[in-house]
Amino acid sequence: MSIPYLYDAGVLIAIDNDDRNMWARHHLALEEGRDIHVPSVVVSQAWRNSRRQVRLGKFLAGCTVMPVGLETAKAAGVLCGEAGTSDVVDAAVVVMAANYGAIIWTSDPSDIRVLIGALDIKPAPVVRTV
Repeated sequence: MSIPYLYDAGVLIAIDNDDRNMWARHHLALEEGRDIHVPSVVVSQAWRNSRRQVRLGKFLAGCTVMPVGLETAKAAGVLCGEAGTSDVVDAAVVVMAANYGAIIWTSDPSDIRVLIGALDIKPAPVVRTV
């Protein structure tokens, strides 16, 4: 059983920019049988133009886009308060990764690590940089 991945907006932006390293990581994850999760609010951060982002649309078809429900939204708000931050999307990424036991792929590891520290769970989610 493989540990799932959870992608933040940095991954989607890298894919949209045709980052070959991120494509390779993603294909390897799929070959390993990993579940790939993307919170719906992360898609909102990266999505701007359907006609221009065809590549990203195809990429997302291979991921599980997860809605952010009420309990996750509340937990993300609380986490922002505890961490002294304001990015609720990053907080939702951390909350969802903790719930799924997922590895977080991000272009902003320092902000994610602050939130993980405030979450104070063991084992803490692992962070990988895009």
